[in-house]
Amino acid sequence: MDHEEFRRLGHQLIDWIADYRRDCAAGAFPVMARLNPGEVRGRLAPSAPLDPQPMEEVLADLSRIVLPGCTHWQDPRFFAYFPSNSTLAAVLGDLASTGLAQLGLNWQASPALTELEDLTTDWLRQMMGLSESWSGVIQDTASTATLVALLCARERATDYGAARGGLQAHDRPLTVYMTSQSHSSVEKAALLAGFGRDNLRVIAVDEQYRMRPDALREAIAADAAHGLRPCAVVATVGSTATTAIDPLAPLADVARAQDVWLHVDAALAGSAMILPECRPLWLGIEQADSLVVNAHKWLGASFDCSLYYVRDPQHLIRVMSSSPSYLRTAADETARNLRDWGIPLGRRMRALKLWFLIREQGVSGLQTRLRRDLAHARWLAERIDAAGQWRRLAPVALQTVCVRHEPPGLEGDALDRHTLAWARRINESGQAYLTPAMLDGRWMVRVSFGVEATEHRHVEALWALMQSAAAAA
Repeated sequence: MDHEEFRRLGHQLIDWIADYRRDCAAGAFPVMARLNPGEVRGRLAPSAPLDPQPMEEVLADLSRIVLPGCTHWQDPRFFAYFPSNSTLAAVLGDLASTGLAQLGLNWQASPALTELEDLTTDWLRQMMGLSESWSGVIQDTASTATLVALLCARERATDYGAARGGLQAHDRPLTVYMTSQSHSSVEKAALLAGFGRDNLRVIAVDEQYRMRPDALREAIAADAAHGLRPCAVVATVGSTATTAIDPLAPLADVARAQDVWLHVDAALAGSAMILPECRPLWLGIEQADSLVVNAHKWLGASFDCSLYYVRDPQHLIRVMSSSPSYLRTAADETARNLRDWGIPLGRRMRALKLWFLIREQGVSGLQTRLRRDLAHARWLAERIDAAGQWRRLAPVALQTVCVRHEPPGLEGDALDRHTLAWARRINESGQAYLTPAMLDGRWMVRVSFGVEATEHRHVEALWALMQSAAAAA
């Protein structure tokens, strides 16, 4: 493909994306893909083509085969999982990143990549009201950021034991503290970092699903008394199921008193902190050791763009540093080498999509959209609270509403079947998409707002659909 052919096909693809986004916003597709496992692959060739194929055929298959297998995360009727916005400005930034084809091995390999990432992470730091003591870097996802945090916690607790015998040589098993509301990636990260499931502690939560500082204090004291080494606490600001927000200030007091690393998972809720009125929700954040915020969720940067912040970058660099001779340059003493800020040696220019997004929307534009989503959640919560047979199951701290329809006389497993039935009825209708989740051992339904295209009329239509689906289930 030469440059002119790329130009022609690129225009076609941009037109295709623009048409798709227009049709998606108009509700032209069933929100959830209506396929059975294996259908997409079954429609494609089982082996790679021996000879070149016209790109027109590839683009035709994009519409004919790939698109019907997509669940439409940018549809205004998407209320499942969490918002994963990909604003059109961010799409252009991602395209520019791929087109420039930069590879960040060190500063010299791409000065613009390194310095733009430094700039955009600092922009978001300021937007969230964080102090200058935080330094940021872009990881792929919060799962990776949490793994990096626990590796740093492990190395601080063992005085950089990985450079000697690792955990095999440590005489006191290290313990990690989380709650039942923590994201599944926390347990996975702890296992990958070598802590072992036996050394994970699930701390009790209060009636609002927040980690209890007194329970954390007791667990740490008990482990220390039994000869274990308390190592890391993972607190959550905006849990997956209910967007519960752990009380950071008292948790930080407990962690600091025992020299325990405090990592804050604010993957979703961190975006809300660009609103000054939301910042009291994470009071105490300045006492944490590390923090993760996913700009590829509510904020609007295309996946993947997870921002990891630390208060001690030199510790992070010492843990993650890699300095093969072929990557050493004269600039190493004065410039950031982002290979030393995470697990991969190289990185692509992810900061471009965040830079495009913030410049195109402005802080005020982003704030307006987030406030709109908070208002959507409050409106639905008010309707649920006022309706008979409907129950809101958790506080609406942000943009997620947890709800259950509870007809008289229906409880236990029968109520679970009813909950799953009306949620399935909605999803299979193609008119909206919701995700059920377990809370206190029973099924409920999460309604998560945040898609860029969602308007109040979509929220009203959802509430009507929920009532009709529950009545028919």
